[in-house]
Amino acid sequence: MKRTRPQTEKSYGIPEDENGLLAWEVVSSRMAQAKTYWVATVSPGEKPHAMPTWGVWLEETFYFGGGRDTRKAKNIARNPQVVIHSESGDDAIILEGQAVEVLDETLQIKIDDAYEAKYGMRHGTPVWRLAVKQVFAWEMKTYPQSATKWVNND
Repeated sequence: MKRTRPQTEKSYGIPEDENGLLAWEVVSSRMAQAKTYWVATVSPGEKPHAMPTWGVWLEETFYFGGGRDTRKAKNIARNPQVVIHSESGDDAIILEGQAVEVLDETLQIKIDDAYEAKYGMRHGTPVWRLAVKQVFAWEMKTYPQSATKWVNND
């Protein structure tokens, strides 16, 4: 992924140089350590829908789940574009991309093992992997210098 600066209002004071950009390890560490994440999906009426969820960060990938009858699952089935936000707004991690259902049984077991180690229970299915398109992150104590964006050009 290419690391750069987010484009926003000049009044936010985000520098144009690379001084203060966050390392990917910050994203990885915070995603692994967080307990709760916010998942935003798009409803059939094209309205945003956000819900807290649990998930695991495994091998630099975020996995999350939900029952097939949940609004989140129905929205993903119709439109897989999602935004995932870590639980902190001050030290934010925001991932944008596409939810892809995990169908590989071996990977599903690995995810369930990680889920059980983290939350004390197995998850079951469905579980989605986030195919990341872009990531935004910052630390409030060093904002705006820490405002960082990664773009996946794959």
